[in-house]
Amino acid sequence: MRQLKTAKKKPATIDAYIAAAPKEARKKLREMRACIRAAAPDAEESLKWGMPAFSHKRILVIFGAFKRHIGFYPTTSATRAFAKEIAKFKNAKGSVQFPLDEKLPLGLIRKMTAFRVRESSAEDKKWRTVGVVLTRRPF
Repeated sequence: MRQLKTAKKKPATIDAYIAAAPKEARKKLREMRACIRAAAPDAEESLKWGMPAFSHKRILVIFGAFKRHIGFYPTTSATRAFAKEIAKFKNAKGSVQFPLDEKLPLGLIRKMTAFRVRESSAEDKKWRTVGVVLTRRPF
């Protein structure tokens, strides 16, 4: 009788995620985290879909380690806004892959994260109702 493989315990924190990542990715994950933290100092850290995420009222960016790259998920609007800068990396609608064997483009990551912070703030302003008096209309 074959024994069933038990699932690996999923990390509960970003620190645990980084510690469980392949050794060659850990330094880059720490750099990525510090870079995002600098660009979004008020953001909350958590895990979303099992990957490190930074949120401020909504998800700003997510990142994760893979076999050959660090995945960065700044949303479609950010990848469109920085299409020229990310063209040299494998990218898709809302994501960019930074190869593990290359230096992380920390300046670009910082700019894209700052873009998401500004975008998030602008989006929130559209929904503010401070000072607006809502009245019921008769049917």
